Amino acid sequence: MSASQQTTYGYRPMTVADLPAAHALSVQLKWPHRLDDWAMVLRISDGFVALDGERLIGTAFACPQGDFATIGLVIVSDDYQGKGIGRQLMERALDACQSRIPILNATLAGAPLYVSQGFVEFGRILQHQGQAQAPAITPLADGEKCRPLHEADKARVLELANAGTGLDRRTVITDLLEVVEHSVGIERDGQLRAFAMLRPYGRGRGIGPVVCENLEQAQHLIGVLLAQVSDTFVRIDIPADCGLSDWLETTGLKQVDTVAQMARGTPPHASHDVHQFALVTQALG
Repeated sequence: MSASQQTTYGYRPMTVADLPAAHALSVQLKWPHRLDDWAMVLRISDGFVALDGERLIGTAFACPQGDFATIGLVIVSDDYQGKGIGRQLMERALDACQSRIPILNATLAGAPLYVSQGFVEFGRILQHQGQAQAPAITPLADGEKCRPLHEADKARVLELANAGTGLDRRTVITDLLEVVEHSVGIERDGQLRAFAMLRPYGRGRGIGPVVCENLEQAQHLIGVLLAQVSDTFVRIDIPADCGLSDWLETTGLKQVDTVAQMARGTPPHASHDVHQFALVTQALG
């Protein structure tokens, strides 16, 4: 039976066995995610799939993060567009959020679907990527020093990550620390004040999260990480209002896309002391 004749589809939780077929969906869309990138999201999220018989035709995830849950990787195969499958997957992801406020990053084309489900835009995210060029390192303020992160920093990194996003990042950060290649922080008066991470992602490397007190710290940490992977393809997703975009262009990381930050309820807020200058991924915030 062809997709045009099919009227009933199956839905169930995603399993590890579904990952190759789910990854193939993103490849069809020319998304750069590796199989390992999908596996990471499944480890820390509730995943759902849509099926036409045995064929996997759609996916969605909800990742609980404290009082909020991030929804991501909502994909429907091109052959099955316009049949309500995306809406059905979203309903399952929303149910998985339970009492948490759902938030997501939507393509501008996909935003109307989420508006119809009660989501409201509260910001924009800029996707920058390209062949990394090591920039001149932005100087730090007097009394600040940059250093590698260590196992003993985990509690403070989590504290900063939570403060910079308004989310509970315990599960996300714990998973990231297992796969990061380089992680650096800024110390002042004996305490870690900012951090940034670099890991394998997509077509090369991904930078994020980056949590700092100010723009100069963010530029310094990103510059240090870019120096580790000069001439490598790097992606970084940043809040549009963080002030990094023009500077990133000078490092070879060009803006290639914009997505809408949306929430169904009051969105999370960073503390007054630190802010997130780069996301983990668009799916995880």
